[in-house]
Amino acid sequence: MAYWYYRATELVDRGPLYREYAYVTNGGSNTVSVIDLRTFRLARTLQVGLNPTGVTANTLKNEIYVANTDSHNITVIDAERNHIVATIGVHGRPYSIDISPDGKRGYVANSASNNISILDLEKRAVIATVRVGANPGKAVVTPDGNTVVVSNRGDNTVSLVDTKVDAGNPAVRATVTVCAQPEDIAIALDSSEAFASCSGSNQVAAVDLKQARLLALLDVGKTPAQLALKPDGGELVVSNFGSESISFIETSSNEVGGTHLVGNKPARTLVSPDNARLYVSNFGSNAVAVYDIDFGRIVATVHVGSEPDGLALTADANHLLVLDSGSGDVTVIEKRVPKKFEKGEYFLLTMIPVGLKPNGIAVKAFRLPSTR
Repeated sequence: MAYWYYRATELVDRGPLYREYAYVTNGGSNTVSVIDLRTFRLARTLQVGLNPTGVTANTLKNEIYVANTDSHNITVIDAERNHIVATIGVHGRPYSIDISPDGKRGYVANSASNNISILDLEKRAVIATVRVGANPGKAVVTPDGNTVVVSNRGDNTVSLVDTKVDAGNPAVRATVTVCAQPEDIAIALDSSEAFASCSGSNQVAAVDLKQARLLALLDVGKTPAQLALKPDGGELVVSNFGSESISFIETSSNEVGGTHLVGNKPARTLVSPDNARLYVSNFGSNAVAVYDIDFGRIVATVHVGSEPDGLALTADANHLLVLDSGSGDVTVIEKRVPKKFEKGEYFLLTMIPVGLKPNGIAVKAFRLPSTR
Protein backbone atom coordinates (compact mmCIF):
# COMPACT_ATOMS: atom_id res chain seq x y z
CA MET A 1 0.00 0.00 0.00
CA ALA A 2 1.02 3.64 -0.47
CA TYR A 3 1.71 5.90 2.50
CA TRP A 4 0.22 9.42 2.29
CA TYR A 5 2.07 12.26 3.98
CA TYR A 6 -0.37 15.10 3.42
CA ARG A 7 -3.55 15.72 1.53
CA ALA A 8 -2.79 16.32 -2.13
CA THR A 9 -4.14 19.07 -4.27
CA GLU A 10 -7.32 17.71 -5.86
CA LEU A 11 -6.32 15.74 -8.93
CA VAL A 12 -7.68 16.82 -12.28
CA ASP A 13 -10.35 14.58 -13.82
CA ARG A 14 -9.50 14.30 -17.52
CA GLY A 15 -12.43 12.09 -18.38
CA PRO A 16 -13.15 8.34 -18.37
CA LEU A 17 -10.94 7.57 -21.38
CA TYR A 18 -7.78 9.21 -20.03
CA ARG A 19 -4.99 6.97 -18.81
CA GLU A 20 -1.59 7.78 -17.35
CA TYR A 21 0.81 5.19 -15.97
CA ALA A 22 4.36 4.94 -14.72
CA TYR A 23 6.24 1.74 -15.53
CA VAL A 24 9.03 0.86 -13.09
CA THR A 25 11.58 -1.89 -13.72
CA ASN A 26 12.57 -3.80 -10.57
CA GLY A 27 15.95 -5.38 -11.29
CA GLY A 28 16.01 -7.43 -8.10
CA SER A 29 12.58 -9.01 -8.46
CA ASN A 30 12.29 -9.44 -12.26
CA THR A 31 9.10 -7.40 -12.40
CA VAL A 32 7.61 -4.18 -13.73
CA SER A 33 5.38 -2.19 -11.38
CA VAL A 34 2.56 -0.28 -13.09
CA ILE A 35 1.50 2.82 -11.14
CA ASP A 36 -1.77 4.57 -11.98
CA LEU A 37 -0.82 8.25 -11.99
CA ARG A 38 -4.45 9.34 -11.79
CA THR A 39 -4.56 8.00 -8.23
CA PHE A 40 -0.88 7.38 -7.37
CA ARG A 41 -1.59 3.77 -6.52
CA LEU A 42 -0.06 0.51 -7.71
CA ALA A 43 -2.24 -0.86 -10.49
CA ARG A 44 -0.44 -4.05 -11.46
CA THR A 45 2.81 -5.99 -11.16
CA LEU A 46 4.03 -7.78 -14.29
CA GLN A 47 6.54 -10.63 -14.30
CA VAL A 48 9.09 -9.95 -17.05
CA GLY A 49 12.58 -11.28 -17.86
CA LEU A 50 15.65 -11.49 -15.67
CA ASN A 51 17.13 -8.29 -14.25
CA PRO A 52 14.98 -5.73 -16.10
CA THR A 53 16.80 -2.41 -16.43
CA GLY A 54 15.86 0.10 -19.13
CA VAL A 55 12.23 0.87 -19.96
CA THR A 56 10.93 3.08 -22.77
CA ALA A 57 7.50 4.25 -23.88
CA ASN A 58 6.59 4.49 -27.56
CA THR A 59 5.34 8.04 -28.15
CA LEU A 60 3.23 7.00 -31.16
CA LYS A 61 1.86 3.67 -29.96
CA ASN A 62 0.44 2.62 -26.62
CA GLU A 63 3.30 0.22 -25.96
CA ILE A 64 6.10 -0.05 -23.43
CA TYR A 65 9.42 -1.86 -23.97
CA VAL A 66 11.57 -3.39 -21.22
CA ALA A 67 15.20 -4.48 -21.60
CA ASN A 68 15.86 -7.66 -19.57
CA THR A 69 19.62 -7.74 -19.11
CA ASP A 70 20.16 -11.28 -17.81
CA SER A 71 17.63 -13.06 -20.04
CA HIS A 72 18.80 -11.20 -23.16
CA ASN A 73 15.39 -10.12 -24.38
CA ILE A 74 12.85 -7.31 -24.67
CA THR A 75 9.39 -7.45 -23.10
CA VAL A 76 6.56 -5.65 -24.94
CA ILE A 77 3.69 -4.34 -22.79
CA ASP A 78 0.30 -3.22 -24.14
CA ALA A 79 -0.31 0.00 -22.17
CA GLU A 80 -4.07 -0.02 -22.80
CA ARG A 81 -4.51 -3.35 -21.00
CA ASN A 82 -1.20 -3.46 -19.11
CA HIS A 83 -0.59 -6.99 -20.33
CA ILE A 84 2.57 -8.50 -21.80
CA VAL A 85 1.99 -9.14 -25.49
CA ALA A 86 5.42 -10.26 -26.73
CA THR A 87 8.98 -11.14 -25.79
CA ILE A 88 11.71 -10.49 -28.36
CA GLY A 89 15.06 -12.23 -28.03
CA VAL A 90 18.13 -10.10 -28.74
CA HIS A 91 21.83 -10.69 -27.94
CA GLY A 92 24.00 -10.53 -24.82
CA ARG A 93 23.03 -8.29 -21.89
CA PRO A 94 20.92 -5.41 -23.20
CA TYR A 95 20.51 -2.49 -20.79
CA SER A 96 18.24 -0.11 -22.68
CA ILE A 97 16.14 0.40 -25.79
CA ASP A 98 15.54 3.55 -27.82
CA ILE A 99 12.68 4.14 -30.25
CA SER A 100 12.81 5.79 -33.68
CA PRO A 101 10.86 9.05 -34.12
CA ASP A 102 8.23 7.31 -36.26
CA GLY A 103 7.68 4.67 -33.56
CA LYS A 104 8.43 1.77 -35.91
CA ARG A 105 11.96 0.73 -34.91
CA GLY A 106 13.68 -0.15 -31.65
CA TYR A 107 17.45 0.01 -31.12
CA VAL A 108 19.11 -2.13 -28.45
CA ALA A 109 22.79 -2.11 -27.45
CA ASN A 110 23.93 -5.62 -26.47
CA SER A 111 26.83 -5.02 -24.09
CA ALA A 112 28.11 -8.61 -23.96
CA SER A 113 28.03 -9.33 -27.71
CA ASN A 114 29.43 -6.08 -29.16
CA ASN A 115 26.48 -5.40 -31.43
CA ILE A 116 23.12 -3.67 -31.60
CA SER A 117 19.78 -5.26 -32.42
CA ILE A 118 17.32 -3.39 -34.61
CA LEU A 119 13.69 -4.31 -34.00
CA ASP A 120 10.63 -3.97 -36.20
CA LEU A 121 8.08 -2.96 -33.58
CA GLU A 122 5.11 -3.75 -35.83
CA LYS A 123 6.30 -7.32 -36.44
CA ARG A 124 7.88 -7.53 -32.97
CA ALA A 125 10.99 -9.11 -34.41
CA VAL A 126 14.71 -8.46 -34.88
CA ILE A 127 15.31 -7.37 -38.48
CA ALA A 128 19.04 -6.58 -38.32
CA THR A 129 22.11 -6.99 -36.13
CA VAL A 130 24.98 -4.54 -36.53
CA ARG A 131 28.50 -5.09 -35.19
CA VAL A 132 29.81 -2.08 -33.25
CA GLY A 133 32.63 -1.51 -30.72
CA ALA A 134 33.43 -3.29 -27.47
CA ASN A 135 30.87 -3.41 -24.65
CA PRO A 136 28.26 -1.02 -26.08
CA GLY A 137 26.27 0.60 -23.29
CA LYS A 138 23.65 2.70 -25.04
CA ALA A 139 22.21 3.06 -28.53
CA VAL A 140 20.40 6.36 -29.07
CA VAL A 141 18.69 7.42 -32.31
CA THR A 142 18.91 11.03 -33.50
CA PRO A 143 15.73 13.16 -33.68
CA ASP A 144 15.78 12.99 -37.49
CA GLY A 145 15.93 9.19 -37.33
CA ASN A 146 18.95 8.93 -39.63
CA THR A 147 21.70 7.87 -37.21
CA VAL A 148 22.02 5.64 -34.17
CA VAL A 149 24.81 6.73 -31.81
CA VAL A 150 26.35 3.90 -29.77
CA SER A 151 28.67 4.33 -26.77
CA ASN A 152 31.32 1.59 -26.67
CA ARG A 153 32.69 1.43 -23.14
CA GLY A 154 35.25 -1.26 -23.87
CA ASP A 155 37.28 0.55 -26.55
CA ASN A 156 36.57 4.23 -25.84
CA THR A 157 34.70 4.87 -29.09
CA VAL A 158 31.35 5.94 -30.42
CA SER A 159 29.81 4.10 -33.39
CA LEU A 160 27.59 5.97 -35.85
CA VAL A 161 25.11 3.60 -37.46
CA ASP A 162 23.42 4.88 -40.62
CA THR A 163 19.80 3.74 -40.53
CA LYS A 164 19.03 4.84 -44.10
CA VAL A 165 21.58 2.79 -46.06
CA ASP A 166 18.99 0.09 -46.59
CA ALA A 167 15.83 -0.56 -44.62
CA GLY A 168 16.96 -4.10 -43.89
CA ASN A 169 20.70 -3.63 -43.79
CA PRO A 170 21.87 -0.67 -41.66
CA ALA A 171 25.63 -0.19 -41.39
CA VAL A 172 28.26 1.54 -39.27
CA ARG A 173 29.07 4.77 -41.09
CA ALA A 174 31.96 5.74 -38.82
CA THR A 175 33.69 4.98 -35.53
CA VAL A 176 34.97 7.97 -33.55
CA THR A 177 37.51 7.67 -30.75
CA VAL A 178 36.37 9.76 -27.79
CA CYS A 179 37.36 9.48 -24.10
CA ALA A 180 37.68 6.72 -21.50
CA GLN A 181 34.62 4.54 -20.88
CA PRO A 182 31.85 6.43 -22.71
CA GLU A 183 28.46 5.63 -21.29
CA ASP A 184 25.50 7.98 -21.53
CA ILE A 185 24.57 9.67 -24.82
CA ALA A 186 22.69 12.92 -25.55
CA ILE A 187 21.83 14.25 -29.01
CA ALA A 188 21.39 17.88 -30.10
CA LEU A 189 17.84 18.76 -31.13
CA ASP A 190 18.91 19.40 -34.75
CA SER A 191 20.71 16.00 -34.93
CA SER A 192 24.02 17.71 -35.74
CA GLU A 193 25.97 16.71 -32.67
CA ALA A 194 26.20 14.00 -30.02
CA PHE A 195 27.62 14.12 -26.50
CA ALA A 196 29.04 11.17 -24.57
CA SER A 197 29.82 11.09 -20.84
CA CYS A 198 33.12 9.35 -20.07
CA SER A 199 33.32 8.10 -16.48
CA GLY A 200 36.89 6.86 -16.91
CA SER A 201 38.40 10.26 -17.75
CA ASN A 202 35.93 12.68 -16.12
CA GLN A 203 35.05 14.22 -19.46
CA VAL A 204 32.25 14.75 -21.94
CA ALA A 205 33.00 14.25 -25.63
CA ALA A 206 31.29 16.34 -28.32
CA VAL A 207 31.03 14.61 -31.72
CA ASP A 208 30.06 16.14 -35.07
CA LEU A 209 27.57 13.66 -36.54
CA LYS A 210 27.69 14.93 -40.09
CA GLN A 211 31.47 14.93 -40.44
CA ALA A 212 31.94 12.03 -37.99
CA ARG A 213 34.73 13.67 -36.02
CA LEU A 214 35.55 14.62 -32.46
CA LEU A 215 34.87 18.30 -31.78
CA ALA A 216 35.91 18.66 -28.15
CA LEU A 217 36.78 16.89 -24.91
CA LEU A 218 35.30 18.83 -22.01
CA ASP A 219 36.58 18.38 -18.45
CA VAL A 220 33.77 18.08 -15.92
CA GLY A 221 33.56 16.57 -12.42
CA LYS A 222 34.48 13.08 -11.26
CA THR A 223 32.57 10.13 -12.68
CA PRO A 224 30.07 11.86 -14.96
CA ALA A 225 27.17 9.42 -14.83
CA GLN A 226 24.30 10.91 -16.81
CA LEU A 227 23.52 13.63 -19.35
CA ALA A 228 20.29 15.64 -19.51
CA LEU A 229 19.59 18.03 -22.37
CA LYS A 230 17.37 21.01 -21.57
CA PRO A 231 14.14 20.96 -23.60
CA ASP A 232 15.24 24.10 -25.45
CA GLY A 233 18.53 22.38 -26.37
CA GLY A 234 20.71 25.24 -25.17
CA GLU A 235 22.48 23.50 -22.31
CA LEU A 236 23.50 20.00 -21.33
CA VAL A 237 23.51 19.04 -17.65
CA VAL A 238 26.10 16.52 -16.42
CA SER A 239 25.67 14.55 -13.17
CA ASN A 240 29.13 14.23 -11.59
CA PHE A 241 28.51 11.25 -9.31
CA GLY A 242 31.98 11.30 -7.77
CA SER A 243 32.31 14.99 -6.99
CA GLU A 244 28.91 16.03 -5.57
CA SER A 245 28.30 18.42 -8.44
CA ILE A 246 26.60 19.11 -11.75
CA SER A 247 28.20 20.77 -14.77
CA PHE A 248 26.46 22.85 -17.43
CA ILE A 249 27.72 22.62 -21.02
CA GLU A 250 26.78 25.28 -23.56
CA THR A 251 25.80 23.24 -26.62
CA SER A 252 26.31 26.11 -29.08
CA SER A 253 29.97 26.61 -28.16
CA ASN A 254 30.86 23.23 -26.57
CA GLU A 255 32.16 24.92 -23.45
CA VAL A 256 31.58 24.19 -19.77
CA GLY A 257 29.51 27.09 -18.48
CA GLY A 258 29.84 26.24 -14.80
CA THR A 259 29.95 23.55 -12.14
CA HIS A 260 27.82 23.67 -8.99
CA LEU A 261 27.64 21.59 -5.81
CA VAL A 262 24.28 19.90 -5.38
CA GLY A 263 24.63 16.98 -2.95
CA ASN A 264 26.16 13.62 -2.18
CA LYS A 265 26.55 11.35 -5.24
CA PRO A 266 24.19 12.99 -7.75
CA ALA A 267 22.96 10.10 -9.89
CA ARG A 268 20.30 11.49 -12.23
CA THR A 269 19.00 14.88 -13.31
CA LEU A 270 15.79 15.95 -15.02
CA VAL A 271 14.92 19.38 -16.42
CA SER A 272 11.36 20.70 -16.21
CA PRO A 273 9.57 21.31 -19.55
CA ASP A 274 9.77 25.10 -19.05
CA ASN A 275 13.60 24.91 -18.67
CA ALA A 276 13.36 26.59 -15.26
CA ARG A 277 14.00 23.84 -12.72
CA LEU A 278 16.47 21.00 -12.49
CA TYR A 279 15.73 17.98 -10.30
CA VAL A 280 18.73 16.03 -8.96
CA SER A 281 18.57 12.65 -7.21
CA ASN A 282 21.36 12.56 -4.63
CA PHE A 283 22.04 8.85 -4.23
CA GLY A 284 24.30 9.28 -1.20
CA SER A 285 22.08 11.54 0.90
CA ASN A 286 18.60 10.09 0.25
CA ALA A 287 17.30 13.40 -1.04
CA VAL A 288 16.26 15.26 -4.17
CA ALA A 289 17.64 18.75 -4.77
CA VAL A 290 15.61 21.27 -6.74
CA TYR A 291 17.93 23.66 -8.59
CA ASP A 292 16.68 26.92 -10.09
CA ILE A 293 18.48 27.24 -13.42
CA ASP A 294 17.85 30.97 -13.87
CA PHE A 295 19.06 31.92 -10.38
CA GLY A 296 21.79 29.26 -10.23
CA ARG A 297 21.00 27.91 -6.77
CA ILE A 298 19.19 25.15 -4.90
CA VAL A 299 15.71 26.28 -3.88
CA ALA A 300 14.47 23.11 -2.17
CA THR A 301 15.64 19.78 -0.80
CA VAL A 302 13.15 16.96 -0.30
CA HIS A 303 14.11 13.84 1.64
CA VAL A 304 13.00 10.63 -0.04
CA GLY A 305 13.69 6.90 0.29
CA SER A 306 17.02 5.11 0.31
CA GLU A 307 19.46 5.57 -2.60
CA PRO A 308 17.31 7.64 -4.98
CA ASP A 309 18.19 7.13 -8.63
CA GLY A 310 15.85 7.42 -11.64
CA LEU A 311 13.50 10.38 -12.10
CA ALA A 312 10.39 11.10 -14.16
CA LEU A 313 7.70 13.77 -14.32
CA THR A 314 3.99 13.25 -14.77
CA ALA A 315 2.48 14.56 -18.00
CA ASP A 316 1.44 17.87 -16.40
CA ALA A 317 4.89 18.21 -14.73
CA ASN A 318 3.27 18.81 -11.33
CA HIS A 319 4.55 15.59 -9.76
CA LEU A 320 8.08 14.23 -9.67
CA LEU A 321 8.53 10.46 -9.40
CA VAL A 322 11.72 9.28 -7.66
CA LEU A 323 12.99 5.69 -7.78
CA ASP A 324 14.39 4.75 -4.38
CA SER A 325 16.67 1.89 -5.40
CA GLY A 326 17.70 0.97 -1.86
CA SER A 327 14.28 0.93 -0.20
CA GLY A 328 12.28 -0.43 -3.14
CA ASP A 329 9.71 2.32 -3.49
CA VAL A 330 8.73 5.35 -5.55
CA THR A 331 8.53 8.71 -3.84
CA VAL A 332 6.02 11.18 -5.28
CA ILE A 333 6.85 14.86 -4.83
CA GLU A 334 4.14 17.40 -5.57
CA LYS A 335 4.84 20.91 -6.86
CA ARG A 336 2.12 23.40 -5.99
CA VAL A 337 1.46 26.89 -4.70
CA PRO A 338 2.05 26.75 -0.94
CA LYS A 339 -0.89 27.34 1.36
CA LYS A 340 -0.85 29.48 4.47
CA PHE A 341 1.89 28.47 6.93
CA GLU A 342 3.48 26.13 4.36
CA LYS A 343 7.08 26.74 3.37
CA GLY A 344 8.22 26.22 -0.18
CA GLU A 345 6.42 24.74 -3.15
CA TYR A 346 7.62 21.09 -3.08
CA PHE A 347 6.01 18.51 -0.82
CA LEU A 348 6.43 14.79 -0.29
CA LEU A 349 3.03 13.41 -1.28
CA THR A 350 3.38 9.64 -0.91
CA MET A 351 5.73 6.67 -1.16
CA ILE A 352 4.59 3.69 -3.20
CA PRO A 353 6.23 0.29 -2.54
CA VAL A 354 7.32 -1.45 -5.74
CA GLY A 355 9.91 -4.25 -6.16
CA LEU A 356 13.55 -4.83 -5.33
CA LYS A 357 16.13 -2.43 -6.80
CA PRO A 358 13.92 -0.24 -8.99
CA ASN A 359 16.17 1.24 -11.65
CA GLY A 360 14.19 2.41 -14.69
CA ILE A 361 11.00 4.40 -15.19
CA ALA A 362 8.86 5.51 -18.12
CA VAL A 363 5.61 7.51 -18.11
CA LYS A 364 2.87 7.00 -20.69
CA ALA A 365 -0.23 9.22 -20.98
CA PHE A 366 -2.94 8.60 -23.57
CA ARG A 367 -6.65 8.35 -24.23
CA LEU A 368 -8.37 5.08 -24.95
CA PRO A 369 -10.12 4.80 -28.32
CA SER A 370 -13.72 5.98 -27.97
CA THR A 371 -14.97 2.72 -29.49
CA ARG A 372 -13.29 0.59 -26.83
